[in-house]
Amino acid sequence: MHPSPRLKAGRLLPLTLTAVGVVYGDLGTSPLYSLRECFYGEHGVTPDAANVLGVLSLIIYSLVMVVSIKYIAIVMRADNQGEGGILALAALLPRPTTGRSMTPVLMLAGIFGASLLYGDGIITPAITVLGAVEGLKVTTPLFEPYVVVVTVAILIALFAIQKSGTDRIGKAFGPIMVVWFVTIAALGLSWIVTAPVVLKAFDPRYAVSFFLANGRHGFVVLGGVLLVLTGSEALYADMGHFGRRPIQIAWFALVLPALLLNYFGQGALLLQQPQAAAQPFFLLAPDWARLPLVIIATMAAIIASQALISGAFSLTRQAVQLGYSPRLEIEHTSSHEMGQVYVPQVNWWLMVMTIAVVIGFESSSALASAYGIAVTMTMVITAMLLHVVMLNRWKWPPVVAYTVTGIFLTIDLSFFIGNVLKILHGGWLTLVIGIIIFTLMTTWKRGRQILAARLTAQSIPIEDFVARVRENPPVRVAGTAVFMTAQPRGTPPALAHNLRYNKVLHDTVVVLSVQTQTTPYVDDEARVTVMPLGAGLFDVIVRYGFMENPNIPTALEQAHELAPALEHDVIYFLGRETIIVSAKEGMPAWREQLFVLLARNAQRATAFFHLPVNRVVELGVQVEM
Repeated sequence: MHPSPRLKAGRLLPLTLTAVGVVYGDLGTSPLYSLRECFYGEHGVTPDAANVLGVLSLIIYSLVMVVSIKYIAIVMRADNQGEGGILALAALLPRPTTGRSMTPVLMLAGIFGASLLYGDGIITPAITVLGAVEGLKVTTPLFEPYVVVVTVAILIALFAIQKSGTDRIGKAFGPIMVVWFVTIAALGLSWIVTAPVVLKAFDPRYAVSFFLANGRHGFVVLGGVLLVLTGSEALYADMGHFGRRPIQIAWFALVLPALLLNYFGQGALLLQQPQAAAQPFFLLAPDWARLPLVIIATMAAIIASQALISGAFSLTRQAVQLGYSPRLEIEHTSSHEMGQVYVPQVNWWLMVMTIAVVIGFESSSALASAYGIAVTMTMVITAMLLHVVMLNRWKWPPVVAYTVTGIFLTIDLSFFIGNVLKILHGGWLTLVIGIIIFTLMTTWKRGRQILAARLTAQSIPIEDFVARVRENPPVRVAGTAVFMTAQPRGTPPALAHNLRYNKVLHDTVVVLSVQTQTTPYVDDEARVTVMPLGAGLFDVIVRYGFMENPNIPTALEQAHELAPALEHDVIYFLGRETIIVSAKEGMPAWREQLFVLLARNAQRATAFFHLPVNRVVELGVQVEM
């Protein structure tokens, strides 16, 4: 059963605290580098009064429009039985009913958006931890040669503890992040009282004046403003870990007020000390407090990386269940929340890539130049998918849906235009990673479709097989044989081969296929369907949601029609395909070779479906792509 959408009062406060630690780490550490990138470096503007108030106004309304309204108020309503993330959103799209449907194109866009998030999962830990550790240089230049080394050591430790699970990590991180938000709020407030004029930035006319005064360069500065939104998409992806209400409460009660106070405080500092643009965050603190601030900032940066990492785990499981990824080892890490998982292969891959990025770019400013393209493209794709959900799921009046989508796309595309220049300055990295992941996902999906079609074409209809068994009854042996198949319309090759070569059938034969639904969870009542075929054969369909891990023996216990047969010996027969790359119609040769490589490295079906290893028989079959 999927989790109830209503939280008990006793669980709400702990989940809210945990969400502060996991979901808002990324958004919460943006003050480390966001305002600096707007006023410092080759793309920054002069920190005079007009520019400071203009940038602050852009930051305020970016947080309000994108995070508060788009994601918190609207996108998070598009939950798929409590699960979030761009793949869960794509699964809500209506199934195509005509050849001209846009659903397949939008689904591919959703897959590409999910692929881009893996790029964010690499850059986000790198930029946040680097940005915090660089604070050591503010306390004393002696630390400068060791910034990269310390950052790499911290990242290794972060990825090493992922096996403990989001729940345990969040419980440890939550109180630390509460201290972080209170600290940055207090630092900001201490400077706001010295220059309350910064509060004028609540007037949106300052944002408009900023663009009129700076023209094209104003859009370039949007690349820095975008950094205040890092973590917005992960916020949606992590909804399945904690639920909607804890995330909303944490945002409006703590996170948003603390962020606004700190950004205003940095603005007040720049009005009085324009030279502080190089490190406005750390210079908010007096000299005696900077080293403690660096320590807590580093801890917060470590936590910030958690949002994208845990989001990557959730997206990976969704991709596996929806057929866009080979089977991978997936571990549950909480007995309370089904969405909290750990994927070892993804964890170590992210670690290696993140460390490589840190060593390659060496500074958070260099990484800031690489950051943004993937974020803005994902925001645009989310808005497009959300529009379809508004019209088809929520039945909003078209004028309302188009107006809301138009507002969101105007904002998102403005950020995208402001970040186009970053492609040449490192933005290509996340695009390349996204394209590689997208290629892997679509190759696996298409390869499985071709493979299923080849196997179906080679197999005889199950009805014909049953008719042959009745006409020429083979020797029957005691027990139950379960033949798993991905082709529910045909006879499993393992079943046909077993009868052809061994000349026997078990008393009870179960032809079992697993179907993944476009919902995260399937109720127990709809889990298993049993249809007698005659001659002791049964067609069984087991259904799972895309957030569930299959357990075939447990599912079969719910098949009451098979209860007597399952009391005896049960043997599971699996077909192990040997894939032969050929010149037939299908995919290009390089994609077929890639598919074969992915298939060889997939988790064994025995482990993935939780089959008892001492009761599994594998029969080989050759299949030409």
